[in-house]
Order: sequence, then structure tokens, then C-alpha cells
Amino acid sequence: MKVLSIYIVKEVLKGSLIAILLLVTLFNLFTFTDELKNLGHGNYGMKQILMFLTLTTPGLFYEVIPSGALIGSLAVVGAIANHREIIAMRAAGLSTGWIIRRIMLAGLFLVLLSITVGEFIAPTCERAAQLLKNTAQNDSVVMRTRYGMWLREGNSFINVRKIMEDSSLSDIRIYDINPQHKLERFTHADHAKFLGNQQWRLENVKHSEFDANRFTADTQSEQIWQSSIDSDLLKVAVVSADNQSLYDLYMYIDFLKQNNQKSQRYEAAFWNRLINPFVTFVMLMVSAPFVIGIGRGTSTGARILVGVLIGELFDAFDKMIGHAGLIYELNPILTAALPSTLVFFAALYAVKRVG
Repeated sequence: MKVLSIYIVKEVLKGSLIAILLLVTLFNLFTFTDELKNLGHGNYGMKQILMFLTLTTPGLFYEVIPSGALIGSLAVVGAIANHREIIAMRAAGLSTGWIIRRIMLAGLFLVLLSITVGEFIAPTCERAAQLLKNTAQNDSVVMRTRYGMWLREGNSFINVRKIMEDSSLSDIRIYDINPQHKLERFTHADHAKFLGNQQWRLENVKHSEFDANRFTADTQSEQIWQSSIDSDLLKVAVVSADNQSLYDLYMYIDFLKQNNQKSQRYEAAFWNRLINPFVTFVMLMVSAPFVIGIGRGTSTGARILVGVLIGELFDAFDKMIGHAGLIYELNPILTAALPSTLVFFAALYAVKRVG
């Protein structure tokens, strides 16, 4: 029995990892094609594109693990079924449940891999990738500190203390330095809104100008600020649900609640991220009826096609429920768990029918 257990686990892992690597390669090729459209924008060259792809690969790897597990299980265990090995196992007294538990044991290794990549590697790499891309395209120096975000544009140094979710800015300080490296002008604005075409609208603006003999100051209710700094560059500093670990999301949700701000989008992201690794178990359970009792003579290509279709349908259903939950402010735990729970019990029912 131990030999059979190792055999099934090894085959499922091998098939799943191959499928995951193929999916990552395929999606990276699509991303590479898209990024070529931005080639030459600022300092965004081929080296930066390849670095961007490298940094986004861990996040992509994390996202495709459930789909890879489904496709790999359908292909590998399906081939075992086609060779009548599963029939031989059942004839030897092994139950359908025993076979499924071995498939799920392989899933446990994939879940541990998913948690490791998703929590400790992907978030950091994703933030670095977005920072690399945006700073290269905007040709600006960016640094995040405890005092906000610092950018350099020519001889101007811009300090942004707070960036809103819509990429508007609050508490902006602009320091203009002359060729002698002395402060020439200081500008403070309470708020800034990006208008497009390299223009920002500053509100409640205070100017201070310095020269060798005098100091002048004035205020304006509004001012148009010409800057090559794009709002996309500033998005790298906004807390994004897509590049945060569970701990980071939990702390940010707590911060929002303490400041009486809406946190539902981040709560939904938190529970989705918590449940996502275990979607691998759901996908493996979905594969079970197809490899144990349905279509034993089906080719590997047909099984892979089935896996792709099921994976896409599940992803669409999951996103639909998630968006509905945000629109109607439903319980984030419910909206995160509902798709996986429904699919899991449907697969469990199918297994009982064919077992």
C-alpha cells in the first residue's frame, strides 16, 4: 500500500508541477508581448522587461497552482485510469476513497507550496516589479519612507505624505533646487488631482520663494502643476490587495477600521487570499470523477481541455460572486468561501455517483 501511495502522490505532483510551469510560461509569453508595446518608454528597455517578468513570476505561479493541479491530475491520473491501473487497485480491495485521499495528499504538498510562495515571496516581488516598471517608464527616482513617498523630477524633489485609493494626493511638498544646490522655491498643497496630459490640479497652495536678499510667500486656492510624474507611478505606493500578504492585509484592515474608513474590499481580499491555497483541494476533488469513473477511454488532450474549461468557469464564477459581494456589501467570508464550497460538494456528489 505504501508503494502505491508514493506512486500516486508522485505522479500527481509531477503532472501538476509540469502543468503549472506550462501555464506560467504561457502567461509570461502573453505578458512579454504586452510589455513590448511599452519598450522604449523612458528607460524601459528589454532588460527591464525581463526583470519585470522575473519579478511577477512568483505571483503568477501562486495564482495558477489550483488550475495546474486540476489539469495535472486530469492528465496524469487519467492516464493511469486509461491503463486500467485504477481498476486493478480497486480489484485489489482499495476503495475509491483511498485513491482520492492519496490524490489529496499530493494536494497537501501543493497547498504548502502555495502558502510559502503566496505569503513570503510573491508580495515582495510584485511590489518590486511595479516599482521597477513605473520608475523606468516615468524616468523618476522613487523612494518610500516613514515620511511618505519621495520623487525626483529634474531639480525638483517631491514629497507626498498620503496617497488616496483613487491615486489623488494629500499633503504634497515640492522643493525646487537651483543649480547651486540651494533651495529656491518651496510649494505646499493640501490636495492634488491628476488631470491627464502631465497635469495636476493643486488645491490650497502655499508658495515660498528664497533668494539671497529676500523671502516672499503667497497662497492660491488652485494651481495647475505641470509634471511628467504619472498617476500610475504613484499607484505603487498605494496599498494594493493584490500584492499584500495575509498579515499585511490584516494590519491594514485594522488600521482602516480604527480610522472609520471602509475596509470591505480589503476584507474580501483577505478571505480570498486565506481560502485560495485550499482551492487546490477543490480542484483535485473536481478531477476525481473524471479520472475514476467517467470516460476512462478519454485521451489526455481531451482531459486537459476539460480541465482548462472547468478552471476558467470556476474563475469566472468566483469573480462574479466576489464582485457581487462588494457591490451589495455581503459578508466577505461568505463570498470568499461560497464558490469553492459549492464546487467541492458538487464534486463530492459526483464521486459518490461514480464510486
